[in-house]
Amino acid sequence: MSNPLYRPANPLLWTGRIDDEEATPALRWHQQMQCLDMHQPLPCMANRLALLGFACDAGVKRNKGRPGAAAGPEALRKGLANAACSDTPLFDAGDVHCDGDRLESAQQALAEQLHSLLAADARPVVLGGGHEVAWASFQGLIPRLQHSQKRLGIINFDAHLDLRNPVKEGSSGTPFRQIAQWCEANRQPFNYFVLGVNPSANTDALFDYARAKQVQWLEDTYIEAEPLGALAAHCDEFLARVDALYLTVCLDVFNAAFAPGVSAPAALGVSPARMLWLFGYLLRQAKTHNKPVWLLDIAELNPAYDPDNQTARLGARIIWQYQKAIVQPE
Repeated sequence: MSNPLYRPANPLLWTGRIDDEEATPALRWHQQMQCLDMHQPLPCMANRLALLGFACDAGVKRNKGRPGAAAGPEALRKGLANAACSDTPLFDAGDVHCDGDRLESAQQALAEQLHSLLAADARPVVLGGGHEVAWASFQGLIPRLQHSQKRLGIINFDAHLDLRNPVKEGSSGTPFRQIAQWCEANRQPFNYFVLGVNPSANTDALFDYARAKQVQWLEDTYIEAEPLGALAAHCDEFLARVDALYLTVCLDVFNAAFAPGVSAPAALGVSPARMLWLFGYLLRQAKTHNKPVWLLDIAELNPAYDPDNQTARLGARIIWQYQKAIVQPE
């Protein structure tokens, strides 16, 4: 069924350099990308990466952040276009656009498109948009969660807990509380782990709620200072409690020197090297212990504040690493 908030993939975004090598193919993402129209029957996408954009600023605006995240999906695609890849198909499933303040309608539209990709056995990566995308992404996972009866673990790289009360309306600050409320209403465990929390950016009320819900978190300074073995132990402890994963990355988890193009830049934050090590470790452990990663999304890229596309390139590197480790393992 046609959805007015959905727009098919734009092939004009996928351009870049072409290398002329004599032996092994020297391929880049723009050469392997197949653009889809979700209104049409989908091709075979078993275990293949599929991008789906969420062009939305409404949640950031409601959360009193600086708007611009609606342009994030296009910037991430441009950041990926020249990335190296192997000889395997990649798919772009287009975008869901939020018109004005129609956030809830856009979230429902994204959930429907995401469910279709999951039903086709694709490996979706959702490109935000503000972090209100997480509530939309989770809604897209609900049918699989209910059918599989697996214990889902949500791992969020983020400076913020995003557990604000949505009693008035949802925003980029409420998605994981909305998920917690759904889990409670449907008698599902709420397994939530936040990596990179900035304690000065989260109120006591949010930490109290997190403790009440047995949320696990590591602060930004802890991630930067502790040995990698200690960080791995925290990840292993969380992974032992779950059967499948939903990974979400808010780009404001990084120091603003590395990621200036976000809604709320961090004065301290986590370094990309530490984050990428943790991200890679989680992917390897999930694969080793047969805990499927159902979804990755990238949130809060704001190209209007991103000189030289620095933050977009960082987001693209995370997606590249995910594709390398999960979709096309060595």
